[in-house]
Amino acid sequence: MTQTAVFGGGGFWCTEAIFQRIRGVLSVTSGYAGGSTSSLGLGGAKPTYERVGMGNTGFAEVVKVEFDPHIIKYEELLDIFWHLHDPMTKDQQGADVGTQYRSIILYTNEEQRIVAQEKKKELLNSGEFAKPILTEIIPLDQFYTAEEYHQNFYNENKTYPYCQLVIDPKIKKLLSKYSQYVK
Repeated sequence: MTQTAVFGGGGFWCTEAIFQRIRGVLSVTSGYAGGSTSSLGLGGAKPTYERVGMGNTGFAEVVKVEFDPHIIKYEELLDIFWHLHDPMTKDQQGADVGTQYRSIILYTNEEQRIVAQEKKKELLNSGEFAKPILTEIIPLDQFYTAEEYHQNFYNENKTYPYCQLVIDPKIKKLLSKYSQYVK
């Protein structure tokens, strides 16, 4: 039986590329969550990259991760998530600034909420991070799939400068720090 996890760690291109490489992850879909369609106008229109990019919709760029909990646990996905982006910066990842780039976990059930909050507390108490972890932990209300050209972006655009400058170093860190989880 598969489970679903939803994470936002800045732009979805980076987060998608990381989780696509994890064993036990069956699929990764880039999309939008954490906002309200009423903020989009037009009577509940679906979020789009252009609209979310304006930074005033409440939506974050996120990935929906379908995984096999017999191969990888939710706790392990959380660990990878927190260590492969900056959870200490509010509404920003590197040069990407705005609420759409915030660090966010959208839990799909009560167990995920409890585990995410406990793990966040453990990390805060460990002193591992230099500043407080600002990752938002909220229930998943609705996930909206991003436009097709955002899906599998890194794998199809490795020569794109953003991929080389921003995503490649994250992939190298994944391979170095979490090689035991890589497919």
